[in-house]
Amino acid sequence: MAEAHQAVAFQFTVTPDGIDLQLCHEALRQIYLSGLHSWKKRFIRFKNGIMTGVYPGSPSGLLVVVVGYMSSTKYALADPTLGLTAKLGAHIPISRYMSEESQRVVGGVLVGTGLWVSIIFIMRNALKCLLSWHGWMHARHGQVSWKTRFWMVFVKLFSGRKPMLYSFQNSLPRLPVPAVKDTTRRYLESARPLMDDEEFKRMEGLAKDFEKTLGPKLQWYLKLKSWWASNYVSDWWEEYIYLRGRGPIMVNSNYYAMDFLYVFPTNLQAARAGNAIHAIMLYRRNLDRAQIKPIYILENRVPLCSAQWERMFNTSRVPGEETAQYEGMFNSTRVPGVDTDTIQHVNESKHIVVYHRGRYYKVWMFYDGRLLLPREIEQQMERILADKSEPLPGEEMLAALTAGDRVPWANARKAHFSKGKNKQALDTIEKAAFFVTLDETEQRFDAEKPVQSLDSYAKSLLHGKCYDRWFDKSFNLIVFKNGTMGLNAEHSWADAPIIGHLWEHVLSMDPMKLGYTETGHCRGELHPSLPGPQRLQWDIAVECQNTIASSLKVAKALADDVDSHIFPFDSFGKGLIKKCRTSPDAFIQIALQLAHFRDKGKFCLTYEASMTRLFREGRTETVRSCTMETCAFVRSMMSDNTRELRMKLLKAAAEKHQQMYRKAMTGKGIDRHLFCLYVVSKYLGVDSPFLKEVLSEPWRLSTSQTPLQQLELFDLVKHPEYVSSGGGFGPVADDGYGVSYIIVGENLINFHISSKLSSPETDSHRFGSNIKRAMLEILGLFQLNNTVNK
Repeated sequence: MAEAHQAVAFQFTVTPDGIDLQLCHEALRQIYLSGLHSWKKRFIRFKNGIMTGVYPGSPSGLLVVVVGYMSSTKYALADPTLGLTAKLGAHIPISRYMSEESQRVVGGVLVGTGLWVSIIFIMRNALKCLLSWHGWMHARHGQVSWKTRFWMVFVKLFSGRKPMLYSFQNSLPRLPVPAVKDTTRRYLESARPLMDDEEFKRMEGLAKDFEKTLGPKLQWYLKLKSWWASNYVSDWWEEYIYLRGRGPIMVNSNYYAMDFLYVFPTNLQAARAGNAIHAIMLYRRNLDRAQIKPIYILENRVPLCSAQWERMFNTSRVPGEETAQYEGMFNSTRVPGVDTDTIQHVNESKHIVVYHRGRYYKVWMFYDGRLLLPREIEQQMERILADKSEPLPGEEMLAALTAGDRVPWANARKAHFSKGKNKQALDTIEKAAFFVTLDETEQRFDAEKPVQSLDSYAKSLLHGKCYDRWFDKSFNLIVFKNGTMGLNAEHSWADAPIIGHLWEHVLSMDPMKLGYTETGHCRGELHPSLPGPQRLQWDIAVECQNTIASSLKVAKALADDVDSHIFPFDSFGKGLIKKCRTSPDAFIQIALQLAHFRDKGKFCLTYEASMTRLFREGRTETVRSCTMETCAFVRSMMSDNTRELRMKLLKAAAEKHQQMYRKAMTGKGIDRHLFCLYVVSKYLGVDSPFLKEVLSEPWRLSTSQTPLQQLELFDLVKHPEYVSSGGGFGPVADDGYGVSYIIVGENLINFHISSKLSSPETDSHRFGSNIKRAMLEILGLFQLNNTVNK
C-alpha cells in the first residue's frame, strides 16, 4: 500500500568507483519535522509539569512575590535576608566572592522564593481541608445554604487562576478508611431485605465476630496503606478486579458507547472515520498539553480527580500467564510466581491501526510536521477500503485472541509474537494511539424497526464478530459501512465517564464544527503526495491458528448468549421528575426495583456505580440500591394500598437512596472497604467466614448511569435531535441483568439492558417492558397535569 520511494530515506548502489548514496530529501525533511514535533511536545510537557507542580501558584506569581518582597524591604530599609546573610557569613566567607549588594539581591531572591513556596503550601493544604468537607451534599436539590456559599467563596479563593486538567491533583484529599464497625453495620442494613430472620441472625453473628476479632487487625494494615499510598483502594481494584481476571474481557469487562440516535451526518464510511479520527487526535493534543478543563461539580467549584485521563491514548492491556491461584472470589491473589495482565502505556504514538476485511494497516497521523486534516484521513481510509488484497493465513481472525480466555492469549503471545515480523506487527498495534475498525456491516436506529435495529447495533459494538475489534486496546473506534459509529472500551485503565468525556467531544466536533460537503465528504482537499497506509505483515504458524480458532469458539459462545435490549424512553424525562421534587437517579433506581420484582417476583442484591473522584485517584464505589425502604414501597405497589401511603413510602425510599449515594461518594461506602479487608486477609493468609460470604454474593442487578458531563457542547433546546444513545455493558451475573441508562435533556432517558439467553430467569425485552410500566406507575402517583405519552 505504501509508496516505496517515500518509505525509504536513502538508496545506495555499488559502482566500480565505490558506493553511491542517493539521499531522499523529502524523507529527510519529514525526519526533521518529526523530530521538531517531538521536541515541541517535550517542552510543552515540561512546562505543564512545572505549572501543575506549583499550582495554585504560578511563575508570574513567583516574580510578583520576589519583586514585591524586595521592594518592600528596600523601602523599609530592612535586611531582605532577615539576618540570614550575617549568620552565614560567620561560617562561610561570602564577602570574598560577592559584593554586599549582590548578597542582598541573591538573599532576597532566595527568601522571596521561600515565601512563595510557603504561600503555595498553605493554599494547597487549605484547599485540601476545604475539599474534605462534604456538607454541601446534604442540601436539597436547587437549594444552597449560607454555610455552603461561604465555603464556596473560600474554595474559589484558594483554587487559583486558570487551572489545567491535573492542577488539583495535589490538593485533593485522600480517600478515608471507614471504621469497621460502621461498615459492618451498613452491610447488615443492606442485607436485611434479602434475608429471612434466621439467615440474617446468622450473618449478624458472623459480622459481630469479625468486628471484634479479625477486623481490627486487617483495619490496621489498611490504615497504614492509606497513610502511605495516594489511594488505599484503586491499585488493588485495578489489579484484582480487572487485570487478574483470566476469563474473556469481551462482554464481561469491556463496554460500549453509541452514536447519535436520530442524526446521520454522512453515509460515507471513510468520511465519518476521517472526521471522528481527527476529532479524537485533537482531543489527544489538548490532553497532552493539559488544556482540557478540570471536571467540576457544584456550580463548577468542586474539582474531581483527573488521574484516569493519563492512560487514555497509546495504551494496551497485555496478557499475562497464570501459574498459580487461590480459590475464592479473587482467585489469583498475588503470591510468588503468579502472573497478571499489565497495562502498557507509551508517552508518544504517531500512528493508529485500522482493521478492515481481515487486514491490519498502520496509518500515520502526522505529515509535514502537522496532524492530518479530516479530508486527508478520509483519503487514507478510502485507500484501505479500495485495497483488494486478501488476509494472510491466520490474520483475519487474529484478534479473537483478545476476545477469548487470557491464558491461551498469553501463551500464544509468548510463543508466536516475541520475535520477527509478528512482534513488530503486534508492537505496532499495542503502541498505536488507538484502534479503528472499518466494519462491513450497517448499523443504525431504524424508526420502522426500532427494537431490532438498536439491539443489533448494541451487540455489534459490544462484541462484533469477536475477531474484528482489538479488545485489549484502551478503546476501539468502530465505523460501520453506512457511516454510523461507536466505541468499545477496555475497562481496567479507567471508568466509563472518562471515555464518555472524549466521546462527547467527538460527537460535538463531528457534524457541528468539522462538518461535511454536500456530497458527504470531509471538508478540505486531498493531499497529492501523502504516503499511503502500511499493511502489517504476519507469519502466523498453524499451531497459533489453532489457538485463534479455539479462542474464537469461546468468544462466540459468550457473544451468542448475550440478550441486548436498548430502548429510548420518551414518555417523560428529568423535567417531569424534577417537578415531583425527586432525584431523577433515585426515581429510576426505585423504578428498576419495582420492575425487577415484577420480572422475577423477588428482590436481589443490586449494584449501582457511584464515583469517588472527590478523592485523589478515586474510581468507583457501590450504592446498594435494594433497601428496606425501597422494598416497602415496591410491596405497597404490588398490593392494595392507598396513594397516600405509597407516596409516603416513595419519599422515604428516595431519601434513603440519596443518603446512600452521598455516603458512597464521600468515602463511606461498604464494598470497597470490605474488598480491601479481604485482600489484606489473603496477604496475611487468614480466612474470614464473614468476608468470604459477603464477597461471594452475586450482583443479579447491576446498574450504572452514564452522565452527560459537557452540557455546553449540546444545545438540546434548539437541536433536540443531537442526543446520544449512551452506552452499555454485558450482564454481570449468569442469571441477572445489566442496566445502563443516560438522562438526555428534559424529556428522554435511554436504557441499555443485557442478560443471558441461556438463563431461564431473564429476558431483556420483558424486563424493558417492566421498566416502562414501573416508570409510568410511579409518575402516576404524583397526579401531575402534564400529558404523558404511553
